[in-house]
Amino acid sequence: MLKVQPHAEYPPEEGRYLRGNDFSPAAVVIILTTDAEIIPPDIEKLVRTGVESGAALSGTLQTANIGIEKIICNIVANPNIRYLILGGPESEGHRTGDAVKALLRNGVDEKKNIIGTAGLSAVLHNVPAEFIRRFREQLTLVDCQFQDEAVIRKAV
Repeated sequence: MLKVQPHAEYPPEEGRYLRGNDFSPAAVVIILTTDAEIIPPDIEKLVRTGVESGAALSGTLQTANIGIEKIICNIVANPNIRYLILGGPESEGHRTGDAVKALLRNGVDEKKNIIGTAGLSAVLHNVPAEFIRRFREQLTLVDCQFQDEAVIRKAV
């Protein structure tokens, strides 16, 4: 597959992620269930494993709205990324992992609510429908939730 240099301003959104190999076809998202200022060592290890294994981006995700919107923007800005590796625990209430899976599986309705998720506030108000469409078409989900770093490493 032809690899391309991402745009000079890639990744466009700030967040809690590490940048790795821009030409990698993988990005890693680890669900974070604690305050962002207190990232548990096991979650930090999963994030580091992603980027050290060669992922383009590896970071945490807390919310099923703004957090997912930032991921969408950063991933569509790099057409080399084709796989989204989802790891970590599930968040109570937000159900962020479930929201990511439902977004890729079902998309959004006319009000940009993620279809088929139990996640609270799973609405993507701040991204264009074209970005959501491209995100869904661009990616294949690799569901590694509840797995350890060896599984994340192998998936990358």
